[in-house]
Amino acid sequence: MAVNLKPLNRSSLPNENSLLIHYTDGTVQCAEAEEGLDEPDCSYGTPLKYDAAFNGPVKKRSCTDVVCCLLFLLFILGSIAVAYFAFIYGNPSLLIYPENSEGELCGYGKHQNEPYAFYFDLVDCGKIGPGVFVAGCPTPQICVEKCPDKNFRFTLQTQVDELLFCKPGIDKSTKTARELVEDEDCPFYYLESSPLLNRCVPKALSDVMEKGSNLVDNLKALDDGMTNFTNQKNQSMTIGDMTDGLDAYGLFLKAKEYTEKVVEDVVASWWMILVAFVLAMVISLVWIVLMRWLAGLMVWITLVAFLGIFSFSVYWCFTKYFETKDTDESFHFYLAVMRLSFKQSNFWLAFGIISAVVLVLAVLILLFLCQRIRIAIALIKEGSRAVGSILLTLIFPIIPYILQIGVVAYWGIVAVYLASTGREQSFDNNITFSNGSWDVDEIRRKTESLLDEIPCDTNGTAALSEVCGVIKYAKEGKYTLYLQLYNLFMLFWMVNFLVALGQMTLAGAFASYYWTFNKPKDIPSFPLLRSFGRCFRYHLGTLAFGSLIIAIVQLVRVLLEYVDHKLKATENPVGKFFLKCLKCCFWCLEQFLKFLNENAYIMTAIYGKNFCTSAKNAFMLIMRNVVRVVVVDKLTDFLLFIGKLVVVGAVGVASFFFFNGDIEFLREYKPSLNFYLVPVVLVILGSYIVASCFFSVYNMAVDTLFLCFLEDLERNDGSAEKPYFMSKELMKILGKKNKPPETDKDK
Repeated sequence: MAVNLKPLNRSSLPNENSLLIHYTDGTVQCAEAEEGLDEPDCSYGTPLKYDAAFNGPVKKRSCTDVVCCLLFLLFILGSIAVAYFAFIYGNPSLLIYPENSEGELCGYGKHQNEPYAFYFDLVDCGKIGPGVFVAGCPTPQICVEKCPDKNFRFTLQTQVDELLFCKPGIDKSTKTARELVEDEDCPFYYLESSPLLNRCVPKALSDVMEKGSNLVDNLKALDDGMTNFTNQKNQSMTIGDMTDGLDAYGLFLKAKEYTEKVVEDVVASWWMILVAFVLAMVISLVWIVLMRWLAGLMVWITLVAFLGIFSFSVYWCFTKYFETKDTDESFHFYLAVMRLSFKQSNFWLAFGIISAVVLVLAVLILLFLCQRIRIAIALIKEGSRAVGSILLTLIFPIIPYILQIGVVAYWGIVAVYLASTGREQSFDNNITFSNGSWDVDEIRRKTESLLDEIPCDTNGTAALSEVCGVIKYAKEGKYTLYLQLYNLFMLFWMVNFLVALGQMTLAGAFASYYWTFNKPKDIPSFPLLRSFGRCFRYHLGTLAFGSLIIAIVQLVRVLLEYVDHKLKATENPVGKFFLKCLKCCFWCLEQFLKFLNENAYIMTAIYGKNFCTSAKNAFMLIMRNVVRVVVVDKLTDFLLFIGKLVVVGAVGVASFFFFNGDIEFLREYKPSLNFYLVPVVLVILGSYIVASCFFSVYNMAVDTLFLCFLEDLERNDGSAEKPYFMSKELMKILGKKNKPPETDKDK
């Protein structure tokens, strides 16, 4: 029997140019184009239909993406195994030990009584820059018990017994003094030195930092024979040559000095920095509390404050530019060991132009997107009410953030231990049979303690050489690079997993709020805890799937950065161009995937579907409403970002004037600092993190409510049977309203 379904109602599609026909059976179809309307686009799936049983996050659900969950657990076990290997064979203290030319550690193993590295020609070493302290020196270097306590230079009258600090194992009796020097068995010259990080550094250089003297003056104070001569390679050694060669060490010493001063500044101002963090937290909380009741007013105040700040910035920068354009005054900034200088007029002109461009863009947004801003304000108000109804959401982001810090700390510790593997020198390299294979008996003896800790049969002979050979190579650091890459990949995966866990948990809580008709009276009890329980019980695999995709892209980006670093020394413009294009493409891909993943997590939190299904549904819903998504959703993100900037700007400016001593009544509390910008920078970074924690809740609330809002428009039509769940303000902006239920009188 044929059934004739009559249209129940006609309502606007969320793209505002199409129509939906709601039929009596609950189905929804695109309407035919009418006069004055564009042709509706149904190419991105059928709009959602009304479901009388749907009232928020689905309670009956099953585990999703189980394979990805098991894979994630397997990789975590692999990460634990890598950490165990690193802790067993690694020793971070070995990283501070220098190496001689044979790759043996000074101050460790057989060189335990020779803790210092002595370089035959420090000037030649300095030509490779500060990397000499990490990569070693291209000239011979040996381990010595103490650094030279006097100056020395080879002459034709030098006797063999006068040559000191020669390579170990050299038989001086078989060569003349000149041959020993020319063959680089003994140094041609050396200067009185003192140890620095277990390296022998000329005293003339160390006095520059300890006594504030000048390197050139210290070199001039040496005997003429030590500063004007030709070495065994026929290279001139003047004061200028020696100064140029020792500059690399001077940069390192300056970096050491600046690091010590920065640490001193942090120690002197640590409690004031903490006070600034608390101030940022208070301002963020006050801002959020005010937005709960006065969201619209606060958004407009934020926009006005933003415009005011950049207007003042334009005025101030151009005023300073006209005051300094005819002068040679400059700003000097110290970044690590580099000194950056900017002419003040150029500095103020650049910032003035940037501020003017930002100001013009902000004014244009206000002029042309005023109506969209009203919708964004309504969503922020709804988000304010949601957060106000579920106050626990303000505290919850702290938990994933602390876990992320723990993951990063775990990665750093494992990375340091891995970097130190292979530096121990006690493992022999010539344990073989007469036929060239491994000597099993010797391996048993050398690896006895090792084999006690792993499942290896020390009494068997089958495959023992292969197993212990692999262990030997791993212990010597042959696989360190691959293990470091694995460790880095797990860092990306676990951090993104924790981010996803926080997003899905908040999404489930805010979805419970939106799909409650009588708010806040009928909101389910403990919505945040229930949402977290659903995530942990059913959707760890989905979280692992989404975070795995992001982690792979991030790892590829790191590898591209590594390749780019290696290509900097080459002259291949085509290769560099394609590499830049790849880096740009993968950055864009990462941002798109993060956006898609967030919306997929929202859909999973609501419907309990797997990642691919949720991502597809979210993408289709977004594409059916692409105009609103691009304008309203991103504009909302922009407004919340402005709120963070206001919080950070207020605390940053206050800290700048305080540590600069410009606040008179607080001047007595100002500490004595080497660089007053150090605590200011720390305050700005910390304030941004604090503000991000609080505003991320609003960001997720608005994103979730916005997606629910789009579904609400598709599912419902405002009739008594299918009323809208959105706020009255949103309905007013969109020109919609819920019809009251029919009474007997109406019938």
